[in-house]
This record gives sequence, structure tokens and C-alpha cells, in this order.
Amino acid sequence: MSLKQQIKSRLTKANIFTTVQHIIPQQKLSTAVGKLASSTNPLIKKTFVHTFAKAYDIHLDEYQRKQLDEYESFNDFFTRELAPNARVIDNTDNGIASPADGVISQIGHIDHDQVLQAKGRLYEIGHLLASHEDGRYFQNGNFATVYLAPSNYHRVHMPFDGTLVRTRYMPGTLFSVNNTTADGVLDLFARNERLVCLFETKYGMTAVVMVGAMIVAGIETVATGRLSRGQGIQEQTHELVLKKGDELGRFYLGSTAIVIMPEGAGTHWLDELQHGSVVQMGQLLGTTEQ
Repeated sequence: MSLKQQIKSRLTKANIFTTVQHIIPQQKLSTAVGKLASSTNPLIKKTFVHTFAKAYDIHLDEYQRKQLDEYESFNDFFTRELAPNARVIDNTDNGIASPADGVISQIGHIDHDQVLQAKGRLYEIGHLLASHEDGRYFQNGNFATVYLAPSNYHRVHMPFDGTLVRTRYMPGTLFSVNNTTADGVLDLFARNERLVCLFETKYGMTAVVMVGAMIVAGIETVATGRLSRGQGIQEQTHELVLKKGDELGRFYLGSTAIVIMPEGAGTHWLDELQHGSVVQMGQLLGTTEQ
């Protein structure tokens, strides 16, 4: 097969994958899978956990519970906790740590109010945050998007010290958030279900956005508990002090975490980090001038 034919084949497969996601009943599918994933029925639990672990070659050496049958449900397995000291939290002065294990989807500068989703695709920061006011605040700031694959550790941790002051839940679509869909779906992260977490820090206001994805059956944080899907925006205020590396929340099935820094922080991402870079929770992503 010629290079031109290979490219055409890949594009065709990508278009089919994206089209199918438009057609399927995303919310109903998520609800159905969520019920099965939370089941403690021994047969359902074992089938889900063992099949998933085999399919994604998941080993439990770095987790607290080392045996698949120790988990009470698939959700319990999917949100499994790491063993103590399994991750080193970077302690660089003014350092920003990765909030999760995963792959850098995109990382860089917010151009006025435009954030890079994929090559040739941008979205508006205010749309992502579901607030034009917050969007204006983060104009010309910086962002890092970390994609969590199904095999990854699925808890999200603090990239910096901060006080969680507000959360904003946005219902939305549940498109996959992998590279294929990022290339093919307009405003992907700003239209999917998501939870915006806003913090007061020494850098000013910062944000971590937890973006849902296909079949994601829920988002949970230490401040809100597990969120219930609704028809409208759900806002809560908080006064929760968290340290870099503390757990912030978790996904019940895959997704993406986006770290957003204000212009005034003077954020500099590490030069070696780019699209496709593998990162672990706690790893240094960059530093600030403050």
C-alpha cells in the first residue's frame, strides 16, 4: 500500500470513528455501563475486571491491592489507589506537577483566548470554563492537557499548592478524548461533560478542568463527592486547602485533565514536553516566575 493510500485509509477510519460517536446514545450508554461497573455481583465484577486487565495489560505492582479479586467492583478497580511512595511529587521551587499519569495531548500558551486542541483546531478558554469572565482572566495564560488512557492510574492530583474556592460542573457530550477524536470533533473539550476546579494560589487564580469522555460514568472530587448528571450548570463554593500532590478527584472510566495558569504567573513549560510525551502524576511539567 502506498503512503497516499495509507493516509487515506487512516483518515477514513478516523471519520468513521467520529461519525459513530455522533450517532450512538452517549448518555444512555454511559448510564448503562455505569450500573454494570458499580455492580458488586461476583460474576459481573470478575468478568469486567479480569477482561479489562488482560485487554490493557494492567499489572498491579505499584498499587496498594495486588490481586484483581481484591477489588469490590469494576469502578473500585478502575479508581485503584497507588501504593505509598509509588510516585515522587516534584518539589522544585515554583514547579507545576503533572496532575495525572498519561500523555501530553497539547501544552503551551493560550493565544489571547484560544487554546490548542489539536493541529489546526482551537477552542475558546471561556467556553471550556463555562464562564466568559473566567475566560477573560486566563487570556494569554498557559495550559497543559494530559490524556488518561484506559490503562492509566485514574486519580487526579494537585499540580500546585492552592485553596479550592469554586467548582463548576457542566453537562455535555461524551465523545472520546483520544487523538483521533481531538482531530475530528470541533470544540471537543469545551463541549464534553466537565468539571472546572478554580483555586486561589500564590500565582493568582488557577484552574484544573476534568473532562469526561465516552462511557465515562462519573466524575468525583474530594470537595464535591461524586457528581450527579443534570440538565444545567452546577456551581459550588469551597474553602479547601490542598497541597501539591494531594488527591483532587477521580474519573470513573477514562478522560483528560487540563491545567490552566494565568498570564501573570509567567509559566514556562519544559522544552522536552510536547504532543505525545508520556508523563506521570507528580512529574515536573514546568515552572513559574513567581
